[in-house]
Amino acid sequence: MDSSTLSSLSVGSFSSSSIGDSADLETNLPLNDRLKVFKTSHFDPNAYVNSKCQTMHEKEIRHLCSYLVDLKKASAEEMRKSVYANYAAFIRTSKEISNLEGQLLSMRNLLSTQAALVHRLVEGVCIDSLPTGAEDSAADNILSENKELSTIENWLVEFLDTFEVLLAERRVDEALAALDEGESIVEAANERQTLSQTALLSLQTAISEQRQNLADQLAEITRHPSTRGVEIRSAVLALKKLGDGPRAHALLLNSHHQKLQFNMQSLRPLNTASGAAYTATLSQLVFSTIAQAASDSLSIFGEEPAYASELVTWAVRQTETFAILLKRHVLAFSAAAGGLRVAAECVHICLGHCSLLEARGLALSPVLLRLFRPCVEQALNANLKRIEQSSSALAAADDWLLAYPVAGTRPGSTTSLGSISQPKVSTSAHRFNSMVQEFLENVGPLESLQLDGSTLEGVLQVFNSYVNLLINALPSSMDNEENMEIYGNKIVRMAETEAQQIALLANASLLADELLPRAAMKLLPVQQSRASDRQSRLPEQREWKRRLQRSVESLRDSFCRHHALELIFTEDGDTNVNAQMYINMDGNADEPEWFPSPIFQVLFTKLTQIAGIATEMFVGRERFATVLLMRLTEAVILWLSEEQTFWEDIEDGPKPLGPLGLQQFYLDMEFVILFSSQGRYLSRNLHQVIKNIIARAIDAVSATGLDPYSTLPEDDWFAEVAQIGIKVLTGKANFGNVDTSPTASVSAKSISSVLSHGSN
Repeated sequence: MDSSTLSSLSVGSFSSSSIGDSADLETNLPLNDRLKVFKTSHFDPNAYVNSKCQTMHEKEIRHLCSYLVDLKKASAEEMRKSVYANYAAFIRTSKEISNLEGQLLSMRNLLSTQAALVHRLVEGVCIDSLPTGAEDSAADNILSENKELSTIENWLVEFLDTFEVLLAERRVDEALAALDEGESIVEAANERQTLSQTALLSLQTAISEQRQNLADQLAEITRHPSTRGVEIRSAVLALKKLGDGPRAHALLLNSHHQKLQFNMQSLRPLNTASGAAYTATLSQLVFSTIAQAASDSLSIFGEEPAYASELVTWAVRQTETFAILLKRHVLAFSAAAGGLRVAAECVHICLGHCSLLEARGLALSPVLLRLFRPCVEQALNANLKRIEQSSSALAAADDWLLAYPVAGTRPGSTTSLGSISQPKVSTSAHRFNSMVQEFLENVGPLESLQLDGSTLEGVLQVFNSYVNLLINALPSSMDNEENMEIYGNKIVRMAETEAQQIALLANASLLADELLPRAAMKLLPVQQSRASDRQSRLPEQREWKRRLQRSVESLRDSFCRHHALELIFTEDGDTNVNAQMYINMDGNADEPEWFPSPIFQVLFTKLTQIAGIATEMFVGRERFATVLLMRLTEAVILWLSEEQTFWEDIEDGPKPLGPLGLQQFYLDMEFVILFSSQGRYLSRNLHQVIKNIIARAIDAVSATGLDPYSTLPEDDWFAEVAQIGIKVLTGKANFGNVDTSPTASVSAKSISSVLSHGSN
């Protein structure tokens, strides 16, 4: 328990009202003064607590006990973390202590030898200097010492002979007992001081030599590969009793290492197909050996920090060796070949065996994850690259016709069972979805590697690559040249018809909206205990889905840009809409025939055709079809609102815009508002842009000095003419002899009659 913890115990723990005053006083004292009471050698914790709790109620005492228990657990956990975080330091310190003890023992023996020599010299001098009256007493002492020495010598001879037999017969327990008896005799002789220092030192040296012989024999037993586990544990325990615990623990771990190496020599993977079986056998062997070593260490040495640290360091080293061996024989080949399933299965097996050691306090999973992650990421990248290449090849042969999955394809994509509908996409999209499904299923078992982020990012990248292929399939030479420069010369079959082009959008939207997000759910943990993890990953999933949508939007924008340019520009590069078509209407003697301009007739026809195709293709996803029509209409109108040449001629041209031209322009814009409103793809932005365009044209006429509102018909007139235009273009009007072809015009004078006939 560190000083901060003791401080919190001495002050913070006793902050109840009954001892509030004393706690406040202690809090105001410096930290060293508050810790003095704990640093004394006579500190009595019971008396300290009693002194603090005399005036506390039962509830306060229970709260204090609970707090102390929690503090004890926290202290134990902090100690464990500190030990595990300083394995190398503990082992190095233990070895230094052992070396220091050996040096101290050598110094003690040397000092004992020198003391014996000095003592003999002193005895010789004393005997020579004794007076005549004391000679008889000295002679008696010498006779007594000689008698004691003779007894010890006889015992020593017998002891050496017996001990030699015990060593030869490996009777370790009896040998330990004999050594204990010898130590007792030496201790008794030392207490009675009946032997000279030389004799006593000789006796100690003889016993120490036999102790060393026994230790060497025990060490040899542990090194022999044929020694059984019971014998090894007995030898290690005996060596510990001899006082050489660090050496005994090192020999115990080394014996397990030797057996592990011996058993691993017979394991060799035959081929990559047997990688899972080889992994299971090797993993079982390695982690069972580590588990046995941990059990032996705990039973013999207990939970002493130095031995626990050495055990953990040894276990980490064995795990690293195992991981490197597995990478060399299995994972490296699988990763290079893109064998993600084999790699995932092998990692899953290893982590399963490794998790069984956590109950013994050995958390080795981080070691495996750190070493396995690069290989698994390599396999992930290889799989993603293969999906991208396969998609490119499939796109080159795709006819861009939507169809249901072929019977016998992967059942995990989508089926008609339950509430999940079958996907109707083209061949390349079906295959792309199948490959991504299989890829994510293989990544699923690797949850512990926390690869979901990089996996989703990889899927997003291959989807972007597939969408770029779809963009290249649009018949736009400009876009194709740019995309080939950016994404390489990828041959893609051209989508020539509008149905094929809308099929490109159906592929991308279905993958982004349904298929890929549904497949990504396989990466989320299914255990109820990991519900918090699922909640924490949901924002990431939503952001990932938004990025998929942005990729689809790029394809939709390319589609709209292609068709908008096709409407606006001719093959020669001229525009189908210009200011002169409105300016030149004024000044002619003939009365205009009021009908929407040809370009807006073509726009309506194209949007109607696209709406019919999209309604059939986007069943259940009508929102996407509506947004597509909205964006295409906006593309044309926004071009008109931003075309500088058009507005320069309208506002600053040599010939100003007249009332008739303004009326035709007004009619065209109202026509766009009406058919987009009826089609339910009139956005607020589109409506506002059209209103701004009309207002700008009215301002241009006002600038000439005319009152535009005095020449414009009522709003109902524009709505009626626009409605007639829609009926004529859709073939729903019955006008008798009136030509209802898309190029026909209706006079303003005949509006009422046309409407009356059209209502029949």
